[in-house]
Amino acid sequence: MTQIVNIPAWQVELSQAINKLDELLAVLELDPKQLNATWQATTSFPLRVPRGFVARMRKGDATDPLLRQVLPLADELQLTPGFSRDPLQEKQSNPLAGLIHKYHGRVLLTAVGTCSINCRYCFRRHFPYSANNPGKAGWDKVIEYIAADSSIKEVILSGGDPLVANDDYLQALCQKIAAISHVTTLRIHSRMPIVLPARITDSLVTMLKSLSLNLVVVTHCNHANEVDSTVESALAKLKTAGITLLNQAVLLKGINDKAEVLVALSERLFKQGVLPYYLHVLDKVQGTAHFEVEVNTALTLMKALQEKLPGYLEPKLVREEPGQPHKVLVK
Repeated sequence: MTQIVNIPAWQVELSQAINKLDELLAVLELDPKQLNATWQATTSFPLRVPRGFVARMRKGDATDPLLRQVLPLADELQLTPGFSRDPLQEKQSNPLAGLIHKYHGRVLLTAVGTCSINCRYCFRRHFPYSANNPGKAGWDKVIEYIAADSSIKEVILSGGDPLVANDDYLQALCQKIAAISHVTTLRIHSRMPIVLPARITDSLVTMLKSLSLNLVVVTHCNHANEVDSTVESALAKLKTAGITLLNQAVLLKGINDKAEVLVALSERLFKQGVLPYYLHVLDKVQGTAHFEVEVNTALTLMKALQEKLPGYLEPKLVREEPGQPHKVLVK
């Protein structure tokens, strides 16, 4: 007899994500001849976008800000001076598979090597995830590393996107982290509450609440149009559970490089209990130069935000520089 396995709805949705350029354009009623899009850009960094996120895009609009974040363009094939495959030199801070230790007091775990969506500006688009898949024995070594360093107070789950992992995997890893006496905070960086909000299930929230840790979820939202009623529900579940919600965005040319767009983003998120955290200038990873916003333009935008928003709704404009012990404020 064939056994029927109940697959969570979010996993079904994830499996049905669009991964073909022609299908994406067809769904959005766009003519490929009017775009600079190319399938060649997907050979090294595949197209992947959940259908629910696509549904928030404007049909027939090649300049839609959500589409531009995921659309593979011919620009990605250009080699740009000053851009590299590892602009943050993370290999130098990668003492164990699965662990990045750059800053005092906290470590980052690349819990999984995939995302629910492949953002074309991703600074880890060339990251060696296969070499950073530690397996069970490797994760035990990571836990031993954290346990041996009492200066580590915070563990950050990143990736990829850690919430791509199933509940059993996450629970096992989180419980091991929570058992380390000097670790007080678990921070989860995830785009899932925004692009695939069905992932924020009751069972996931219950598991997180059971941990004896301060919990922070940092969402990644770049434009107010990304937030619809399904996202609101996901964020409400996290907020109701007492989880601190922050957002980090990337400043992207043609997507959110207008003051009114950034103001709308902060105000939209604040309605859902999410405070702005960082606004990153682009990390100079090869294939992303067409997203770059000049620093002078970024500073002008920040001045406009100061005039239009209360201080608690102004994100910090930062960049990450190799070898620095913290994010660097752009000023």
